[in-house]
Amino acid sequence: MRVGIAGLGKMGAAIAARLMECGHEVSVWNRSAEKAKPLADAGATVAATAAGLAAQADAILTILTDAAAIDAVYHGPSGLLSGDVAGKLFVEMSTVRPDTEIALAEKVQGKGAAFVECPVGGTTGPARQGKLFGFAGGSDADVARARPLLEQLCRRVEHVGGVGAGSGMKLAINLPLMIYWQALGEALAISRHLKIEPARLMDIIADTSGASTAVKNRGQNIAAWLAGGDFGAVTFNLDDARKDIRTMIEEGRARGVELPLIEKTLACFDEASAAGYGQSDGSGMAVYWAGRGTI
Repeated sequence: MRVGIAGLGKMGAAIAARLMECGHEVSVWNRSAEKAKPLADAGATVAATAAGLAAQADAILTILTDAAAIDAVYHGPSGLLSGDVAGKLFVEMSTVRPDTEIALAEKVQGKGAAFVECPVGGTTGPARQGKLFGFAGGSDADVARARPLLEQLCRRVEHVGGVGAGSGMKLAINLPLMIYWQALGEALAISRHLKIEPARLMDIIADTSGASTAVKNRGQNIAAWLAGGDFGAVTFNLDDARKDIRTMIEEGRARGVELPLIEKTLACFDEASAAGYGQSDGSGMAVYWAGRGTI
């Protein structure tokens, strides 16, 4: 299939590489063109504009920073919808509020194209291995059309409802993880006086009910960081996590739902970012809080 990818952050680039390995004819575009070079070197075609990307693809996947980026990429003068896109499939994978996806779907469908939202759970490692978790929103027919492509990216694709449902589900599953990183930091802080070597401490936590799946996957990276070493590759940075948390809070307010824990968590993440952790891995929230007051 001819697949276009717009948005080449860490996740977009990983998704593009995965689809190339699956045998698709992949075209890419990014607002900052230099991010396309590694994929071009690997054999992807680089489109000059978003409109050009849409013209040369049958299915277009977008994974963008926020609602403003979606608006610019889809609706700008040379945006994805500026040309004839009738009959094409758009799969929007950004983490944004449901209202953003619903409004976008209406415009895409108004141009005669199909639209599915499918934000995903997972980071760059699962993306490269085709082991993400997809939360699809859209009509039965459109999701069925997108499913073969999504199943090459995801170990599980759940069709959770119409457009907007996928975004709502993504915000819901990310919320406890963000709170968890803060909770882990607090747990590490109150056990600091025990002087347990970080790798052993994280191993203990990972083998108990005090761990999330994320800790089971990243515990030793966190241990290395706590010991003064290098965490390793950043898969999702703390400032991006702050953006997602703000989106959760906005969605809660729009629906009249109180979210006291995540609101407090945002204040903690803001503090960590101001202390220089913004571009560190999101799990750095735990590392920051563990050493807070000592550094």
